[in-house]
Amino acid sequence: MKSSYIIIALFFLFFSCSPKQIIDSKEGFVDVNGGRIWYEVFGSGSKPPILLLHGGPGGTSLGFEPLKELNYDGPIIFWDQLGSGRSDTLLDTTLMTIENYVDQVERLRKHLNLQDFVLYGHSWGTMLGMDYYLRYPEEVKAIIFSSPLFSTNLWIADADTLIATLPDSVQRVIRYHESMGSYDALEYQEATNLYYSLYVTRKERPKVDRSHLNLVSGANVYLYMWGPSEFTSTGTLRNYDRLEFLPTISVPVLMLTGEFDEARPSTVQHYASLVPNSKFEVIPDAAHSTLNDNKRATLKVVREFLGMISN
Repeated sequence: MKSSYIIIALFFLFFSCSPKQIIDSKEGFVDVNGGRIWYEVFGSGSKPPILLLHGGPGGTSLGFEPLKELNYDGPIIFWDQLGSGRSDTLLDTTLMTIENYVDQVERLRKHLNLQDFVLYGHSWGTMLGMDYYLRYPEEVKAIIFSSPLFSTNLWIADADTLIATLPDSVQRVIRYHESMGSYDALEYQEATNLYYSLYVTRKERPKVDRSHLNLVSGANVYLYMWGPSEFTSTGTLRNYDRLEFLPTISVPVLMLTGEFDEARPSTVQHYASLVPNSKFEVIPDAAHSTLNDNKRATLKVVREFLGMISN
C-alpha cells in the first residue's frame, strides 16, 4: 500500500510540474540575438496554438489583425520580427539572415512552451516558416502558407508576367530605372504604386491611428534582404529556393493566395501539388493582402482548415 501511495504522489507531482502550453502573460518581450522581440498572445482555449509569421522582411504583424475575428478556440500568437514593428531596431546586417529569424521563432516558441502548434506564414513569412519547419519539424502540427514564395526565380518570373499587363509606358519606366539602379526616381515609384494597387493591395486599408505604438520601420531590413520593390530582388534572398523540400512536408498544409495575387494562383497551385497532404485555395477579388482585400473569404478558408486539423 505504501508503494502505491508513492506512485500516486509521483504521478500528481509530475503532471503539476509539466509546463503549460501558454504562459500566463498575454503580452511581453523575448530576448533574441540582437535585441528584443514583442509578442501578444490573443485568446485561449483547447485548440492548437497558432504562431503567426508576418511578411516583409521588415513588415509587422498588424496585417494579421483580422484573424482576431476568427472566433478560434485557442491562442493566436502575434509578434513582430526583430527590426520592425514593436520589436527592437535592427541595424547589424550580419543578423539579417534567415537563420537568425528562425532562431527568433524558436526562442519565442520555447518562451511560450508551445507544442504541436500551427505555423501561419504570409509572403516572406512562408519562407521563414518553411525554413523553421525544415529545422524543427517535430514541433509543428500543421502549416498555413499564405501567398507563398518558395523560389525567388519563380517569383520574379511571375512578376515579369504581371508587369507585362501594365501599359507599355509604365513597363519602359520600370525597366529603365532597373537598368540604371535609380529606384528612388519619382516615376519609378509611381509605376511601383500602380503595380501594388493591382497585385499587392487592391482595397484601401482601414484608417487606424497607430501613432501610439511607436512602430520601428523595417525598410532597411527589406532593402538588404529583398530589394527595392516587390518585383525587383537585389538582396540576400535573391537565390532562395526550397522547391526540392516541399515533398518532404509531412503535416497538413493549406496554401492560399489571392485571385490577383503577385504570388500567382498557377504558381501556388504548383507548390501545393508538390506537398503530399495539402489543400489549395484561391481567395476571390483579392491580391496579395488577402485578409485586407477579402477578409470574409480568407477567414472562412482558414477556419475550415483549422477545423479539419483540430478534429
